[in-house]
Order: sequence, then C-alpha cells, then structure tokens
Amino acid sequence: MSELLSDTALFGADIPWLEGLRSRAKEAFFLPNVKFEPWKYTKLSSLKRDDFVYSPSKFLEELEGCPDDDCDCDCDCGCGCEHHHEHDGCGCNGHCQCSHKPELYLDLPFDAYQIHFYNGKFMPLYPALPAGIEVMTLMQAVIEGEAKNYVGKYIDLAQYPFAALNTAMLEEGLFVKIDADVSLQKPLMFIYHTQTEESLVSNIRNVFVIGKKSSLEIVEYYYGNDGGCYFNNTVNEFYLAFQSNIKHYTFQNEGNNAVHIALNYANVRENAFYKSFCLQRGANLGRNETKVDLLQEKAKAQVDAAYIANVQTTLDTTTDIAHLSPKTSSDQLVKGVASGQGKGVFQGKISISKDAQETEGHQLHRALLLSDTAEIDVKPELEIYADNVKCSHGAACGELDQNQLFYMRSRGIGEEEAKQILIDAYLLEAINRIDNEQIKEWIAANV
Repeated sequence: MSELLSDTALFGADIPWLEGLRSRAKEAFFLPNVKFEPWKYTKLSSLKRDDFVYSPSKFLEELEGCPDDDCDCDCDCGCGCEHHHEHDGCGCNGHCQCSHKPELYLDLPFDAYQIHFYNGKFMPLYPALPAGIEVMTLMQAVIEGEAKNYVGKYIDLAQYPFAALNTAMLEEGLFVKIDADVSLQKPLMFIYHTQTEESLVSNIRNVFVIGKKSSLEIVEYYYGNDGGCYFNNTVNEFYLAFQSNIKHYTFQNEGNNAVHIALNYANVRENAFYKSFCLQRGANLGRNETKVDLLQEKAKAQVDAAYIANVQTTLDTTTDIAHLSPKTSSDQLVKGVASGQGKGVFQGKISISKDAQETEGHQLHRALLLSDTAEIDVKPELEIYADNVKCSHGAACGELDQNQLFYMRSRGIGEEEAKQILIDAYLLEAINRIDNEQIKEWIAANV
C-alpha cells in the first residue's frame, strides 16, 4: 500500500483546500481484500508489489513553455521558439511541451476530437474545438477556481478506495466545461497510450461539467504494451445539468499484464440522461465501476457493458445506481464471456430512496462459460424504500448452444469460426445499444 501512496511532489502544495483534500484521501485509502464486500470477488494480488514508480510531474513545464532549445514542435504556440511554424489545430494554448513527442494520432473509422495521454501524462496537442466547449488541465482549473466545486465533493472515498488513491495523488487530468445549449457534432475522444516496461502507476482525474440542454459523446480508449505490469487508475466525474445528455463509450484494451481500475461517477439533474457502454477485453485485472446519482425528477441512466475474460484475466463490472427523486429511471444490460481460466465479475446495485416514487430500475446480466476452469461471480442487488416502483434484476450463466454449433458446422463452418460467430452474436445484444453507428461498428469489430 505504501508503494502506491508515493511521496512524489505534486503541484499545488500551497493551495490549502487541495492539500486538505489530498490528506483526507490518504487517510481513506486502503488496499481492499475479500472482507471488503465491494471487492469480495476481485483479488488484488497483482497490486501487492514493491516496485511501483511514478513519473515526475510535467505540469510546471507545461506552464513555462519550451523546455529547451531542441524543440522540434510544429506548432505556433507563442513561446518564441524559432523552430515553431504555423500549424492549425494546436491545442497547447501557448504551453508548448511538444519536444520529442511520440506519434499519438490514431486513424479511426470515425471522426473525433482526439485528446491524448501518454504514460499517464496529458499531451497538450489536440484539434481546435468548437465554440462553447473549454478544455483545460485539472490543475489549471484548480488555480482558476473552477475545480473546487466539483472535485472531492460527491464521491465517498471510504467506499471507493482507489478513488481515494486517485485523490491522494491528484494532479493529472482534464477539466471539460460545456456551455448551455451546445451540441458537439463529433465525439470527444480520450486516448490513453501506455508504453512502458516499468511498474508505472498513473492516476488520472477528468471532470466534465455539462451545461443545460447540451449534449456530448465521449469515447475513451485504453491500450498498452504487453510487457510492463503498469497500473492505470482513472476517475471520471460527470455533472449533468437540466436536460443535458452524455453518451460515454469506453474500450478497455490494456496490455495483458496491466491493472486497470476506473470509476465513473455521474451526477444527473432533472430530465438529464447519462448513457454509457464499456467493452473490457484487456488487462490482467480490469475493473470498470459506475456510480450514478439520479438527483432530480425524470433523471435517467443507461449503463451497459460487455467483457471477454480469457487465459487468467479477471474482468469486473460493478454498478451502483441511486434513485433519489421521483420518476427517475435506469436500465442496465451486461453480457460477458469467460474462457480458459478467465474470471468475470458483475456486481450491480439499484437503490431507491423513500422519496423516489414512480421510479423504474431494471438490470440484467448474462454470461457464457466456455471452459470448465472459467468462473463467473454475480451479485445483483435491489434496495427499495419506496412503494410505487417498477424494478427487476436477473442473472444467468450458460454455455454455447450445441444445436446452433452443430448446425453451423454441418454447413461447412469450422468449429473455432462457428464458436466465434456465436460469441459475437451473443455480445452484440449489449453492443447494439450504442447509438452512434460508427462507434458501434468499431466496438463490434474488436470483440
């Protein structure tokens, strides 16, 4: 545990509220074991290491401009470097840190505003964004006072130990603010590249504040090399104002020795809608956790996921949706496949307060077991204190339909190909709930 709580110097040590928040988070952090109910089925043996490393902060370099005279940047960021040339679309805002940058741009089957992190650090190069959306580093938002009303206000650190770790090491990440009545025509895509042979720890905190009647699609893509036993620990906070709309899609494809833990917290106001989907197929240990507070009337959430656990992978999908006002609604569909010695975990909770009358909450998990050594652990949960509600939950595990498999093989399709076709079709029920057709096709192609 002490290795994860590094004494690395962090920016903002002279900001009282920030240091106070970090100190409280350090006190709250612990490495959970099976006795801690939310982590009963997901063991953290891969985090019991003594060789974790943190890369040093680059935040001050970002503020100071070009770090040396060897800058090979192609942008006109205004720092005065003679090597700079006009380059439309630079998003460094005068804070050049482009020297020796890796090639990060991804050629994707859909157009998006790409924002990049490399080995846990934000790379301040991104396309020009339309009017009505502002993106700044989290520490810049701290300095300008934007972050204080959001970060650390709503997440119970005692219940989310890795959010506590993230908060204790709070520095890296972005603050995204959308004005009222703004609808982005392209997704905002966060791409997390990890290329390291070290046991690198990255704590990234992103905050999204969405104005009234605004809408936004967010795509997150995690990928990395298979050599390093790195640990990505991400927290996203979403604040949805009246009638706003967020569609949040995640593809977790970390390296096969990695640990990936993510918490997505959504604070949803009247008539607003938070919709998410996560495909997990990477990492040695992956956990995607979603906490939604439906705070006012007619707030809605849809939280879907799919996972493919093989070899010795553990993939955990955990949700907690709280209905706190009348006429709120939520829907969840999670589908998974486990083979080899892979392990899938689903924990889904719906809680309905005594004031949340006329509420609907539905939840369904289904999984395929493809070997005798694979494992699925499921814990659906309903906690209801209101009378006039419609709620359901269900869970089922099974095997591939042998009749369908026989039929396909009798038509000349090889056994492995036939199995893959059936697995694809099985997971598509969840994937098809993605609204954006191009993103849906991209996700489906990576099953």
